[in-house]
Amino acid sequence: MSDAAVRPADLSDAAEIARIQRDTWHAAYEDLLGKQALAELDATDLVGTWTETIDYPGSFVYVATEGEFTVGFCVAGRAPEGEVAAADGSLPEDAATTGLIATLLVEPRWGRRGHAGRLLATAAAGLRADGASRGIAWVAQGDHASLGFYRRAGWNPDGTVRTLDTGERMVREVRLTGTLDLALA
Repeated sequence: MSDAAVRPADLSDAAEIARIQRDTWHAAYEDLLGKQALAELDATDLVGTWTETIDYPGSFVYVATEGEFTVGFCVAGRAPEGEVAAADGSLPEDAATTGLIATLLVEPRWGRRGHAGRLLATAAAGLRADGASRGIAWVAQGDHASLGFYRRAGWNPDGTVRTLDTGERMVREVRLTGTLDLALA
């Protein structure tokens, strides 16, 4: 394997992040999300969206590289109250110090090479440095690969679920939570 690394994203990474999102969603999530949601994704100015996300204060965006190729990315930050709240709307005592892994994607052709683990460990370290004490992530209940990945990292469902409407399908997501003291390679 070529040199693999994770680094903070900069504005020049926005186009590659957008490409990875489009390619990965088409390859891995068409059955889950439906063709309409993917068509809307294709019509979106993802490069502009990612440029804003990379530049947004309090947002941590990282890219995974292997050699000269960008192969994945992760977005993390403090969890908004709506993301960390219980189903009844109540907030846990550690709501102000909970980090959110908003997105973590690795192109399928670059999978099983440790990139996702390096991205999660780097994001967790960034969240800890920003004062977060634990992390959460939302994962589609039907995304067995991502659920297995987070479970191997020690993150588990906390019993909270939500349903998203893609316009063509309803997607049930489970919230996972875990430590930010990760030492993944």
